[in-house]
Amino acid sequence: MLMAIAMAVAVVSCKKEKNDSKDNTTWASDNSLAEKTFGDVKNIADEAMATQGKSTSFDTIYLGPCVLVTLDLAVFPYELTIDFGTTNCLCNDGHYRRGRIVTTFTGLYHVTGTVITHTFDNYFVDDNQVLGTVVITNQGPNNAGHPIFSVEVNGSIIKANNGGTITWVSSRTNEWAAGYDTPQWWYDIYLITGTGTGTGTDGKIYTMEITSAVEVKLNCHWIVAGILEIQPQDYPLIIVDYGDGTCDATAVVTINGVDYTITMP
Repeated sequence: MLMAIAMAVAVVSCKKEKNDSKDNTTWASDNSLAEKTFGDVKNIADEAMATQGKSTSFDTIYLGPCVLVTLDLAVFPYELTIDFGTTNCLCNDGHYRRGRIVTTFTGLYHVTGTVITHTFDNYFVDDNQVLGTVVITNQGPNNAGHPIFSVEVNGSIIKANNGGTITWVSSRTNEWAAGYDTPQWWYDIYLITGTGTGTGTDGKIYTMEITSAVEVKLNCHWIVAGILEIQPQDYPLIIVDYGDGTCDATAVVTINGVDYTITMP
């Protein structure tokens, strides 16, 4: 999704009038960075909880040998600390992290009413400092019996090398549509809806709304379905369509009524 957004904006830039020399698309990369950075936090914590930092439990995607995981069940809310150390730690996903993610939780992930709060202690990803909170609340099952989670992000990122500050506020609903009754994570499917808004390092505001639920299958590298609309300041509306559920790398971006097929990384 993130690369799709950036590529879509690149197309917008090409469509600008010739007398408009300002090619300001930094909001796209800023949004992508925020989405990726805050989105990874839940996955890192889930992996840390499942493995307790022991990479021999099964192959890990995010954690590495330089990460220390501590679980404290003597306090309430319970506390999970993921410590990457004070110097950059190369993680299994290829990103460098340092500092700590501190996760508190009132119960198990699958229990209705559980609140999971992620905060950051001098936490950096690729030398970008991450601030704020990610709060996930189990809302219980919907009418179909699928667990529903609200995901609220209120954060900011101070970019490395005096690159400026990004702010990001996001409100999403995650429906655990499949795999919640099986122990194998690769059967999990999530349907995601919601909105987001932010301010990039250039001061431009952008908003995003998922108009048809984004479908994420954990056994597929790409988003497989869903439609979202992106409204950047001073740019036309961008519509991104991820397809019909097939696991492939293509998506269709529509700008000013013109369709562009793109390949997701």
